[in-house]
Amino acid sequence: MDLKWSEAIDGLGPSLLQGVVVVLQATIISFILAALVGLLIAMCRLSKWKVIRGVFVVFVEIIRGTPLLVQLFYIYYVVPLLLNHLLASGGTQPNIQFTALSAGIAGMTINYGAYISEVFRSAILSIDTGQKESGLALGFTQLQVLRKIVIPQALRNSIPVLGNYLVMMIKDTSLLAVISVSELLLRTQTYASQTFQTIESYTILAVVYLILSLPLAHIMKMIEKKFHVEN
Repeated sequence: MDLKWSEAIDGLGPSLLQGVVVVLQATIISFILAALVGLLIAMCRLSKWKVIRGVFVVFVEIIRGTPLLVQLFYIYYVVPLLLNHLLASGGTQPNIQFTALSAGIAGMTINYGAYISEVFRSAILSIDTGQKESGLALGFTQLQVLRKIVIPQALRNSIPVLGNYLVMMIKDTSLLAVISVSELLLRTQTYASQTFQTIESYTILAVVYLILSLPLAHIMKMIEKKFHVEN
């Protein structure tokens, strides 16, 4: 078997570099939004109002109980149809459509936001109640206690798990290919189908993911050690 590695690298390389940009864009935006969504859900799960807690418990269970792949399909194909149908009932003729990338970012944000919310909720509950009571005794409001005492510690304690989710998110961007986002996997599939250099193409793809994931995992371990030492 004559493997054409140099030809595959020359032919696929430039396209994969463009795909890396898409992957990083989707990952960074999705991770930031997922962290914000996760924190919001965690706070709602800890609310004193049972209705709010119940709504977000159901939401988290639905998201965690369905695959990310199905959620991506649903957001990209179904949600626009539902919105158009609802708006059409009001006498308008809407044509709402999502771009593949925006749907992918939305899907990853919601999916990871649900999982991250549990991380934040556990971290918040782990904070010593004595610190909260001390803050209140010093004249802080409940909101100030959360903002200045509880949330900063919860975020710091969540760093190891958040780092793992960030690495997982980079790898899960490969699922965006199913809704036609031109990321690494879709570009590789296109090239391999055109050149029949299947072994070379997917091996190069695997190496690219390793190059993206392994250094990031190492950096997150260094950050985790730094915060552990400071604690």
